Amino acid sequence: MPATRQDLFDHLESLGIETTTHEHPPVFTVAESEALHDQIPGGHTKNLFLKDAKGRLFLIIAEAHAEVAMKTLHKTIGCARLSFGKPDLLMEKLGVAAGSVTAFAAINDPSGDVTVRIDQTLLDHDIINCHPLQNTATTAIARDDLLRFLESTGHPAEPIDLAAPPPAAD
Repeated sequence: MPATRQDLFDHLESLGIETTTHEHPPVFTVAESEALHDQIPGGHTKNLFLKDAKGRLFLIIAEAHAEVAMKTLHKTIGCARLSFGKPDLLMEKLGVAAGSVTAFAAINDPSGDVTVRIDQTLLDHDIINCHPLQNTATTAIARDDLLRFLESTGHPAEPIDLAAPPPAAD
């Protein structure tokens, strides 16, 4: 059974991590959440659940306005070509529905099947905003606390630079 929002908050509390959660109508895209960006300070995220051609799974946590070059992202993160993970696989591995993908979903992958990568631009923010497993709220968390949370779930987030040109092909 996937973790609930309360399970997430209990886990954060057990780590001594303080957060602030803002309730709002459901948002499914960055464009829909744009109005919230002015009301909730900090870096806002867009999250991609991806599967490579060899079956490896990735959660890419990017700054909301980052351009993600899907055709070359596999070179940046060092894997086979990528496609979006199917909604049933997303639910199976991260316990969230499409539209609610979030860094906090790492809590639902105790086996470590999903590799987490986080955009360096997002890490420039002191506060990072993520959905608390549902797209009807946004939870603000300190950057270092988010990294500590990910580490606690067995998903140390490797920074990537989505703005840098991809490595040359071998």
